[in-house]
Amino acid sequence: MENHGRGPAPRPADGPLPYEGVWRFTASAVDASVPQARHAVRDLLYRQGVPLVDDQVHGLLLIVSELVTNAVRHAALLSPMLAVEVAVGAEWVRVSVEDNHPYRPTALEADHGQTGGRGLLLVREVAREWGGVCDVEHTASGGKVIWAALPLRPAHVP
Repeated sequence: MENHGRGPAPRPADGPLPYEGVWRFTASAVDASVPQARHAVRDLLYRQGVPLVDDQVHGLLLIVSELVTNAVRHAALLSPMLAVEVAVGAEWVRVSVEDNHPYRPTALEADHGQTGGRGLLLVREVAREWGGVCDVEHTASGGKVIWAALPLRPAHVP
C-alpha cells in the first residue's frame, strides 16, 4: 500500500526507526527565509540520519527552496508567516510549506519566453523523478499546504 508519507507505515516489531518523526518550524515570508529553510531541512536530515542518497537530499532541498520561494513571492501579503514541516516515516520523507493565503496555485507549463513561473512544475518533476508525489491541500484556516513526498531508498540499511 502506498501512502505517500500521509499516514503510519508498517513498523518493525521493535518500534519506530531512529530517524522517524515530524519536525515543524515557522519563518517570516521574506527572501532570507529561503536559504534558512533549506539549511534547516538539510541539517535535520543529516542529524536524524535519514537514509537518503545525496541526490535525493539535493532534490528535497530544491523542493524546499521552490516551495518557500513561492510562499514568499505569492503569499506574503496575506500570510506574513509560513511553516515548513518535515515528516519522516519508515518508507517516506515528506516536506511541506504552509501559508495562510487562500489561492491554490497550479503548475504552469514552461513558457520559454518567461524566466519564472516554473517552480511547481519543477517540484512535480523532481518528486516524480524519485518515484514520489506532490499536491496542494487547503487548510482548515483557509490557507494551503503544498507538499512533496519521496520514498526512502537507502543506499544501505543502518
